[in-house]
Amino acid sequence: MRIGIDFGTSYSAAGAVVDGEVQLIRFGDQAQFRTTAFFPQRLPDIHHFELTAALQDDVTRWMTSARADQARELARLERLRQSAMALPLHQRDAALAQVPTMRRRGDDELRRAAIAAVRRDWVAGQVREAMDATAELDDALYGDEAVDAFLAAGEGHLVVSPKSMLGYKLEAHARDVLLGIATHVLRHIRTTASAQLGTEVRSAVMGRPVRFRSSMEEAGGVQALEILTDAAHAAGFEAVEFLEEPAAAAYDFHRRSERACRTMILDIGGGTTDMALALVGGDTPAPVIHGAWGEPVGGTDVDLELSMRGVMPLFGKNVTRTAVHRYYEASHVQDLQRQANFHKARFDDVEAPYGARLMALQQAGNTVRLNRAVEQAKIGLSATGSVPVDLDYIEAGLACDIDRAHLAAAAERPFLAQLRALMREAGAGAIEAPEVIYLTGGMSRSPYVPALVAEVFPGVEIVRGDASLGVVTGLARAAAAD
Repeated sequence: MRIGIDFGTSYSAAGAVVDGEVQLIRFGDQAQFRTTAFFPQRLPDIHHFELTAALQDDVTRWMTSARADQARELARLERLRQSAMALPLHQRDAALAQVPTMRRRGDDELRRAAIAAVRRDWVAGQVREAMDATAELDDALYGDEAVDAFLAAGEGHLVVSPKSMLGYKLEAHARDVLLGIATHVLRHIRTTASAQLGTEVRSAVMGRPVRFRSSMEEAGGVQALEILTDAAHAAGFEAVEFLEEPAAAAYDFHRRSERACRTMILDIGGGTTDMALALVGGDTPAPVIHGAWGEPVGGTDVDLELSMRGVMPLFGKNVTRTAVHRYYEASHVQDLQRQANFHKARFDDVEAPYGARLMALQQAGNTVRLNRAVEQAKIGLSATGSVPVDLDYIEAGLACDIDRAHLAAAAERPFLAQLRALMREAGAGAIEAPEVIYLTGGMSRSPYVPALVAEVFPGVEIVRGDASLGVVTGLARAAAAD
């Protein structure tokens, strides 16, 4: 059977068409789960590397091999120079210019290079061992259970929103770790779907953003798809295809729209915002996509700014001389490197009470706990003007209130500014003006989103879709259509 998978930045879901109707896969008692995985065994820290006797032997072997390679290459170049010198004078200069210049490396330099190479191999081996040790699906937890287990255990490895890192430049071992984590999550989806549907699931249509979050422009998107494809195959899928998420949402709206209409799909998720102009509804078997646009910005950007504006002043932001990037590192729980940098930072010289608070925030699980509270405050502000945030785990009695003024400021940049620009770009690029704007994705619930849509597309009908499950429902329809 072929299923649709929404591998999201914040939440993931899956579904299939059974007897003509979409059946969503249940993960516990929910139709989606937080895209977070907890592995009880901690992955290795590169700073634990020690040059043991066995590793010293590896260094010696590496240096011996490198010396021999260097000697052979220097001898080869010397033969080329001698041959050039034997040529007639009018040919000699040109021939000598073709001989490369090689600098002889001394033993100190060779030893440094050898230790670096042995260290890389050691880290790769430690990662493989750690991943093998947690390779059994029963060893991993997913979603909110993963967060709860991590906070209770105080150790292990919690990965939040692995999708947000797929497009970034990665060293080989970091790519392997990310591939392993994505494999675990997709295997969890496949085995859960197989058990619920009563048949072995081996094929999927997976959603993808129009533009991945990336540090490498288009190359980042290519890398992200490569990692997801490799992870899907490692998870037991024999075939996987990708469909842009706004196009998937168009499949969902297509089934529910009796009349054909030009629709601008607006899908706002945790990490990306995507748009597509499509002809949906009527008698055609599938929506017709006329164009797609995307921007790597979403709800997690609002969470980050809300944390910076509403909470981080309690930790000394704009009060102490602590560099602002330290507060971003603490707030950015999706970025493993930034989290590592924050946890390694020294705050013992920061004036009271902020230094003690920052050191408390460095304790295992506390940045995740803080991020969770900020996200819940953001959601709560859709219904009320102010939400209290308890920070008692940092300092007895410490708390703050986050209000709609904080949220408005946090949402404006970069989220609303980039959303406004994206909608204007899509409107200018559309072959014809849309008749309907269809909203989906978790951030479409925010009250300021439809207000901005009405500003950019005045007079156009706005239809609210299923904010959480519109994309996965469309992916299930697309999987059944082919």
